[in-house]
Amino acid sequence: MSKLYDVAIIGGGPAGLAAGLYASRSRMNAIIIEKAKWGGQAGTTEELENYPGSIEMPTGPKLIERMKSQAEAFGTELVKDEVTGFDLSDKVKAVKLGSGKDINAKTIIIATGAQPMLLGAPGELELRGKGVSYCATCDADFFTELEVVVVGGGDAAVEEAIYLTKFAEKVTIIHRREEFRAAKSIVEKAMSNDKVNIIWNTVVEEIYGDGIVEGIRLKNVKTGEVTDFRTDGVFMFVGTKPISEFAKGVVEMDQKGYIKADEEMRTSVEGIFAAGDVRIKSLRQVITAASDGAIAAVNAEKYIEKNFGH
Repeated sequence: MSKLYDVAIIGGGPAGLAAGLYASRSRMNAIIIEKAKWGGQAGTTEELENYPGSIEMPTGPKLIERMKSQAEAFGTELVKDEVTGFDLSDKVKAVKLGSGKDINAKTIIIATGAQPMLLGAPGELELRGKGVSYCATCDADFFTELEVVVVGGGDAAVEEAIYLTKFAEKVTIIHRREEFRAAKSIVEKAMSNDKVNIIWNTVVEEIYGDGIVEGIRLKNVKTGEVTDFRTDGVFMFVGTKPISEFAKGVVEMDQKGYIKADEEMRTSVEGIFAAGDVRIKSLRQVITAASDGAIAAVNAEKYIEKNFGH
């Protein structure tokens, strides 16, 4: 018979690694399954100065490496594989993997995170972290007294543009339509801010710069006119997408695919928890993901004690 784990954690970002650490420190057998890059979005974030205690090592990759080492030191197993499905017909749950193996566990923690939707413009990926950002809360401070643009027209885009005015000298919102989709109250607040400028009916054709963002190429969707616009930074808010496709039909989600979980990280299925950016929540940051992971692990242990007598 294959090994029985107390908890199978899907996703090796801050939420999953924190869950592994807390589970292993509680003497639970824990395994983390990650299909892509360890650390998720945090693992690709060069500057990470808003995580408490990271002042001497403010980079995502360094923090993630330490989280990984710490979880492993306490006994968490780490595997690279893809989750393809579940068998929840028994008390012990089976997590099906792309390699053909099954992981048998008493509880499951889904911590696969979310990813920003890309604009798809040339230069976007090359200059990511070098002036192209997807998180104002994370990166606004780097653009103090500089000029930035925000791409998008929903609540998040307009709210983040307002937030950026606390740091940047000027914030230009670029929107492909001639009116915002954001709530009227947020729009009014942005319109009344002297630092906010708006360019309507326009899309970003290209982001360019020599190792750092220097400007963008804009195209008016009505006239077809193409112009260059100088900027120090580009903040993308065209939406985020939860990595939850593999769990559709298993746990309850909202229309966007974010998993519904309560404050104890419990989902609609007993013994399955969700932690971090993949769940419905108001703030998606490394610190809140790690917090979720810890809470999920503690409640997974309580579930095991109640249902398995261990």
